[in-house]
Amino acid sequence: MSLMDQSDLVTPWAIRVAATLRIADLIADGVDDAHELARKAGANADALHRLLRYLACRGVFTETAPGRFGLTDSARLLCSDHPLAMRDWFDLDGAGGRMDRAFGALLEVVRTGEPGYPVVHGRSLWDDTDASYNELMSKHTRFTVPTLTDAYAWDRVRSVVDVGGGSGAVLSALASAYPRLTGTLVDLPDAAEAAARAFERAGLGERCTARAGDFFEPLPAGAGAYLLTWVLHDWPDADAARILRRCAEAAGSHGRVLVVENLDSGVRPEITTAMDLRLLVLFGGRERTSEQLDELASAAGLRRLSARTLPGPTPVWLMEYTR
Repeated sequence: MSLMDQSDLVTPWAIRVAATLRIADLIADGVDDAHELARKAGANADALHRLLRYLACRGVFTETAPGRFGLTDSARLLCSDHPLAMRDWFDLDGAGGRMDRAFGALLEVVRTGEPGYPVVHGRSLWDDTDASYNELMSKHTRFTVPTLTDAYAWDRVRSVVDVGGGSGAVLSALASAYPRLTGTLVDLPDAAEAAARAFERAGLGERCTARAGDFFEPLPAGAGAYLLTWVLHDWPDADAARILRRCAEAAGSHGRVLVVENLDSGVRPEITTAMDLRLLVLFGGRERTSEQLDELASAAGLRRLSARTLPGPTPVWLMEYTR
């Protein structure tokens, strides 16, 4: 791939516009004429036609006849019902689009070392979370849930505190798989409300509760395990250590602190380095090596008991710590 191809911004933005307008959904429903697609999508007919012609040249869509378009395997990934949920990530009207726009501040990020999201949007991502963000994170997490439920001796754990657990996908899966398990989810108010609804829908309301809270403040004490799933990499070292310290305080001498993270292990560096840069731009966070994570845990008064990888396309680890 040439440098010009690598630096091209036309294709990524054109794909995101098509995703936002739900063009793949419309074509899947039988609409293939550019003018009718524009009418249903609320777009300018000439502009949309030109966008689709370009994307057809790039192999995203196919032009089956002049002014008529069909789906390729790539375009099917943009359908709303596709299990990979890529349309949600590309939707410029949702959380994914807001995160993408933060890369407009990448030069300032590299010059200062500070996150770019507040530069573009005027406030931190944590002050800008909404239902679309929580849903996006829930869809992202669900790919790890099946392996996580089998990756630890959860049958030995009576209670779990899911720290920063979002809309409850992980805790719901654990409680469903282990009927004796009870759990408390702690997250920001919008996420906690979504989690409470999810627990009720799953019939888990008596065993799983959601609490609006701040994980920099004291956590519910005395649980058997404190679970952090893709939480620490969102934060700079000092803040990540503070979160671990709160978990250690609540866990006491008998509880465990479980950390699920994409560690920088040298496997699939093209994925790890891209995520590392994304975390810097969005939060000021970073991907860490296992040694760096152990150092943060040690600063919080924790020592590592075990580490294991979770099956999947990216290097996800489950790290177990105790006081």
